[in-house]
Amino acid sequence: MKNKKLIIAQAIVTNNQNDEILRDKAVLVENGFISKIIDQKEITSYPDYEKHDFGNHVLIPGFVQTHIHLCQTLFRGLADDLELLDWLQLRIFPFENAHNAKSLRFSAQLGIHELQTSGTTTLLDMGTVNHQEVIFDELIRSKMRAIAGKCMMDYNDLYPSFKKSTREELDYTVSLAEEFHDINGKIRYGFAPRFVLSCSEELLIETKQIMKDFPGSIYHTHSSENKSEVEEVRKRFGKENIEYFNSIGVLDDHTVLAHCIHVNDSEMKTMKKQNSRVSHCPSSNLKLGSGIANIPKYLSEGINVSLGADGAPCNNNLSVFNEMRLAALIQKPIHGPTSMDAKTVFKLATIEGARALHLENEIGSIKVGKKADIVLLNLEKANQSVLSNDENIYSDIVYSASKENVSSVFIQGDQVVVNGKSLIYDEGEIISNSKAELKKLMERAV
Repeated sequence: MKNKKLIIAQAIVTNNQNDEILRDKAVLVENGFISKIIDQKEITSYPDYEKHDFGNHVLIPGFVQTHIHLCQTLFRGLADDLELLDWLQLRIFPFENAHNAKSLRFSAQLGIHELQTSGTTTLLDMGTVNHQEVIFDELIRSKMRAIAGKCMMDYNDLYPSFKKSTREELDYTVSLAEEFHDINGKIRYGFAPRFVLSCSEELLIETKQIMKDFPGSIYHTHSSENKSEVEEVRKRFGKENIEYFNSIGVLDDHTVLAHCIHVNDSEMKTMKKQNSRVSHCPSSNLKLGSGIANIPKYLSEGINVSLGADGAPCNNNLSVFNEMRLAALIQKPIHGPTSMDAKTVFKLATIEGARALHLENEIGSIKVGKKADIVLLNLEKANQSVLSNDENIYSDIVYSASKENVSSVFIQGDQVVVNGKSLIYDEGEIISNSKAELKKLMERAV
């Protein structure tokens, strides 16, 4: 019974190759996969299916976020109004360094709870230097689909005590990848050297070589986020950030680069040639004063772009709805009101995110044979257009919707959110535990 579900909704935004929006249909799910899309009048022919009738709701593919820091959720509101390098040196590095297994667990729980209840079903997470196995434990417990890995740092002049030796970083990373890569059909390993300024060339290169032993893994790092960062890379190596990455052979189609704001035309051509992917984090880029990435140009060049909320201390929330809205709006004063239309942005948050992670044949659209990562939205609320129809459904989702419109969430057919509430975590309990643990962490960080 539990392996067969029938999900009924008023409309289905398929995200398929024809961008079909289906009405009066239902989705059949068997063993976590979409097995069939039927007319609602056929429902009685499937009496042995567990029925989930969402009436006037809209069914969409689950959102995919391609740059998250679960380890930082506990620090929300504690690192405001700083630019990137000060933000790292004065707040984030000391706090991450003070994490123990317990505080990291609550940070991950807070983040996953927020992500799932706002419709994110897949994420690419950059962990922290220590206790990474805790994040994997919570990802597995929560049923989240994720590519994740420990943050790798063997150089840190901003906060010298927060790093490990090159050999320690590589050995620990390999042991984690051997344990957690592709273990349950949902979790894969993401190799995560933090950024050029915190990694030796040996670490960056050898990490890329190690990936060959873990098919389907991702190389996940930051690039060209902040002008001071770019200037320092140029000072150390005599190259631009992307140019340096390319010179050491770490750019390819399994490389996801977060931010990519300060990138010149030559670097963009390199990214296109190497088929590297960009994770756009508009809220974080604005809050840290880093700048606005030229996303319309990336898209016109055929470079894959997806969305990520980054970490809670530079956002300060993890909702993909905020990222979609900002991704659209911040480009319009620069490129004109027709740039970054709602449908384009919706795709960045779904199928393009899946494509960034090489999961486009598994998730990102509502299609027979794909995994049943499904979100139900109640768009008949006061924050939505009164006359909802196919023409404005993308607008309703991108410009108007928020977490309050997320009704239910399924990941590979398992329901993890119902009526906006998590079936995995008790929100009150997480908050209570997190408050107590954060006080201890802040004392350790002094």
